[in-house]
Order: sequence, then C-alpha cells, then structure tokens
Amino acid sequence: MLVMGLGVAEDRARAAELFRAAAEGGDAYAVFNLAQLVDDPDESLRLLEAAAREGIVAAAAVLADRLSALDRDEEALGWYVWAAERGHTGAMNAAACWYRDGFGTTPDPVQAVRWFFVMLAHGDGDGIHEAIQLAKAGALDEEQIRDAGRLAGDPGAAEALIGTALGGGRA
Repeated sequence: MLVMGLGVAEDRARAAELFRAAAEGGDAYAVFNLAQLVDDPDESLRLLEAAAREGIVAAAAVLADRLSALDRDEEALGWYVWAAERGHTGAMNAAACWYRDGFGTTPDPVQAVRWFFVMLAHGDGDGIHEAIQLAKAGALDEEQIRDAGRLAGDPGAAEALIGTALGGGRA
C-alpha cells in the first residue's frame, strides 16, 4: 500500500524499511519486493537472486531482465530458463526468442520451438507463430520438431506443427 499509495500517502522509503524487516525475518516475497525498491543495482541483483533461490519465480524473470540490460546474457538466459521451467510464460517467451536468435547462446531452434510449445501448453499462444515461421524457414526438420515436442512434453504439438508448416509428417 505504501509503495503504490493505496489508501495511504505513497512512502517508498517506509515501504522499503518494512520489506527489509520482513526480508530479514525470512520472507522471500519481501526480499523480492525490496529488490525492486533499493537504489543500489548490485544489492538489487543480490536480492533478486536470493528471492529466486527461495522459489519466487517472478524474481528470476526480473533478475534475467536486469542481467540482460547489463549485457550478462548467458546468466540472463539461465534465469529465464529457470523461471520458464517453473511455469513463468514471459520467461518461456524470452527463452524461446533468445534460443531462436542466439542471445546468450548459439542459436538453437529445437530449444526455441520447445519453449514456444510449452507456452502454448500454458495457455499462451503468442509464440506459435514464431514456431511456424522457424519450421517454414527450414530452421528445423521433422525430427528436430519432434525433439522439441518431446522436450516440451507435447508430441501432439510437434505433429500439428509438422502438418501445418511442412504439410506432412508421419504419425
């Protein structure tokens, strides 16, 4: 309430004090919230990592964004994947695009399509057009698409992509 000024006057300094006290008491969400209020970028990174290591998935996605802004792309990709593996669809999209484009790694269309499939399985179809484009451009063959489907735990998505983008496939 203090951060946003909801029902009280906005007081980010007091909010930070309260978050710090709760963080020191072991509250991982308070660590995450404090990380977004502190002025010291190094402290913010440390707090975000601590919150992520305590299981706050959104903290890992924010940490990845911050690392990316610092051109620490390999680390950023690692945190995007960590968050993606725990159901964060924004991190899934970031991981897919980074694998597609080779940010923080060499381009890996299988991993890209894998994460686009996982997004779809989580109800977010934003990446399926990119998966179709990769397949139509010849970035993957049928076996690679099937590998992506296996990694995503969704072989049916792979067969659908093969049928849509390549006009064939075998069952």
